[in-house]
Amino acid sequence: MTRTETTRATLGALAAVVGFLAFVEFTSGVLQGYYTPMLTDIARHLGIHDADVNWLEGAQLMLSALVVPAFAKLGDMIGHKRMLLVSTALTAAAALVLPFTDSFAVFLIGWSLMGFYVVWLPLEIALIWSRSRSMEGRSVITARAAGMLVAALETGAILGALAGGALIDILPLWVVLLIPALLIIVCFFVILFGVKESPELTGGRLDTVGIVLISLALIAFTGGLSLLRLPGGITSFWSWGVVVIGILLVIPFVRWELRHDDPVIDVRMFRSPALGPVFLTAGLFGVSVLGAQAPLSTFARTDPEVNGYGLGTTGFATSLIIGIYLIAMITGALLFPLIARLTAPRLTLMGASVLVGVGFLLFLPFHGTYLQVITNMVIVGLGSGALVAALPAAAASAAPSTQTGVATGLTNSVKTVGGAIASCVFGIALLNGVVVGGAEGTAGSFSGYMTVWIVCGATALAAAVLLAFVPKQAFTDRAVDDVPAI
Repeated sequence: MTRTETTRATLGALAAVVGFLAFVEFTSGVLQGYYTPMLTDIARHLGIHDADVNWLEGAQLMLSALVVPAFAKLGDMIGHKRMLLVSTALTAAAALVLPFTDSFAVFLIGWSLMGFYVVWLPLEIALIWSRSRSMEGRSVITARAAGMLVAALETGAILGALAGGALIDILPLWVVLLIPALLIIVCFFVILFGVKESPELTGGRLDTVGIVLISLALIAFTGGLSLLRLPGGITSFWSWGVVVIGILLVIPFVRWELRHDDPVIDVRMFRSPALGPVFLTAGLFGVSVLGAQAPLSTFARTDPEVNGYGLGTTGFATSLIIGIYLIAMITGALLFPLIARLTAPRLTLMGASVLVGVGFLLFLPFHGTYLQVITNMVIVGLGSGALVAALPAAAASAAPSTQTGVATGLTNSVKTVGGAIASCVFGIALLNGVVVGGAEGTAGSFSGYMTVWIVCGATALAAAVLLAFVPKQAFTDRAVDDVPAI
């Protein structure tokens, strides 16, 4: 068999794997879009105030930040497919709790544990990187595969939102909540029978002390941010104290990891000239991709005749904005490998960050019409889609071979932390204004929305600047051979 024939055979096998993994990401997208139209129905079912729904998002973000480092490390150690199966089984079990409880506490626990799905994409990218080890153009292939996975994710998010909104009007809530649980069960068997395990496993023992230390730090930090969002939290000594404790707990974690022979997170990767900026970019990107979506929705729904700002859109018109934004993300994810091949991955990442920054800063002068908002969100979506696909792929290509799962997982964890910080800052900014009663009203002021747009734009442009300091050949196959063991 010639080298070309071998490459084609390997490409065919990889395409089959990506196909099965695309279904996994489609399921992930459904989970991210499906529940949004029915949050008010869920609140009524649980007998809670609409504002208490925020605890669902906060608790799931906290869990996702906790589980990704451990699951990513275990993926490198014992197998990425194996950890995909474990995380999918846990997600399915948690999803099966939701249809059969009317207790807010039980529902909150189940909802939080569903956050295990956040480890799917990092594990999949690490799996593809490992499976493509003998192929030419490994970095480009991984980037192309990542774009396909993100396209599947966003397609699932669009269809999930449409399905959730349609089904909640015609079916009992418990039936509507059961449907995604069944889809996750199907996803489990797709992984079990359709995906092969990574050929490169590091083995070793899990750094349990490191996991405990980083978990305590993240719980304290994200918990403190949640306390800051409560009434009076911004002026509470205890709220800020918990945040500071979370930050200080990072110090013993770093000291432990530097001494450990096989750390759960090799903190030296943050000093890598290629990986460090990628992780920082992920955190800055999390500000907009995770923190700005709720403010966008509330701004669109705000009645301009009452408040002097907003679009006054209906729920369906607002969902169209989100849908067009997600389509732009799909386009950006699919275009990334093509543009990266024509230019360079580093330049493409910088360009994507600039698009996100420009898109949000355009809101400052152009926010008064439906067309202006959609135009801005298309620009943001193109850059965001490229970054969602590119960051884990870039981390995999720049990381040591024994740390690919950890590196891709860290992009997700740092992005989540950035989103949690932004959610707190934006929540406080929007509360710092008028409260308008009625179904169409929203708590917030125009200055609060201006703050959201400025912060999102500035952080995205800052990410572009950081990436300018990355070595020119980073994230390419030439750079892979030179990656140190760190």
